[in-house]
Amino acid sequence: MTQEQTSRLSPTINDIARVAEVSLATVDRVLNARPGVRDTTVKKVHQAIADLGYVRDTAAANLARGRVYNFVFILPSNSNEFIASLEWQIQQLGTTLRRERTRLSYIRVAAFDPVALAKTIDEIDTSEVDGVAIFAPETPSVRDSITHLKANGVTVVSLVADIPSSERDQYVGVDNVAAGRTAGQLLGRFVGPQEGSILVLTGSLLARDHLERRLGFDKVMMRDFPNLRTLASLEGRDDPELIERLLPEIFSENSDIIGIYSSAAGNEGLLNFLNRRTLPVRPLVVAHELTQLSRDALRGGVFDAIISQDSGHVVRSAVRIMRANSDNLPINSAQERINIDIYLKENMPLSDEGNREDYP
Repeated sequence: MTQEQTSRLSPTINDIARVAEVSLATVDRVLNARPGVRDTTVKKVHQAIADLGYVRDTAAANLARGRVYNFVFILPSNSNEFIASLEWQIQQLGTTLRRERTRLSYIRVAAFDPVALAKTIDEIDTSEVDGVAIFAPETPSVRDSITHLKANGVTVVSLVADIPSSERDQYVGVDNVAAGRTAGQLLGRFVGPQEGSILVLTGSLLARDHLERRLGFDKVMMRDFPNLRTLASLEGRDDPELIERLLPEIFSENSDIIGIYSSAAGNEGLLNFLNRRTLPVRPLVVAHELTQLSRDALRGGVFDAIISQDSGHVVRSAVRIMRANSDNLPINSAQERINIDIYLKENMPLSDEGNREDYP
């Protein structure tokens, strides 16, 4: 087989340079989306790529350059089990991906503190980091910090709670409005025709994911269950001791509470209250995130349903998106969609091993 025949079968960057009538250095800059190339030249190179049917071997190119991906996760530093699950998934996936020249790390920042979070983001060395996944509230300081990352060529993914007003590249997490609607349907149907009040326990009124869940919940309650009165959100800030201190007063002021929607992940304080207090009527409870704590509550009949998202899928999806953006490759939207899972006592997994799987 001649060199020309081989070239036709497996086009190379030399073929692209020849067809586009540009230098190899220019082709390399276009392939890696580096600045300094005129738009007309970029179009010529992409046209040559399309005409030749060139498919880039990104792994080989990265290996040749000695490139190592460096992705950082920023997580709130509270003690709830869902955050611990995300942390565990990052550690496990990081170990698996070492052989693929990918380094994962995480930073814990005070929960619901946008100033501390913005300071942490601004301290990231953008010359050493390819992507940052941020679990954060949507505030001006956080948006400005994301703008800083993007201006320095860093891919940014919002995690669990979206920050759509920022320049982030992608959101990874469930549709929180839909999750709230789901909770409303479950709780309303569990309660049935009886009248009473529903308590909504939230983490922070600054957190977009909590606000969106409340929005979806209220829409369903007002539309489908007029027999139920939804109380103002109780802000627990994912602090078990604070939640346990606040609940007695709420129940003394609202003796007709027959249902609870815990829209945040910190359920320890709620469980302590329900397990230690004798109430006239056991409230039906729909909560978020399947953890060992909430699994035990389902098994014991304290919780009635759990709305959850696969923490392993969230972490793997964030890494795939950051890596694809770093390589200027398309994203498989269907693969990265995070499903809303519903667990009852009858269908919950015996353990969380099913949520701990290696990177595909």
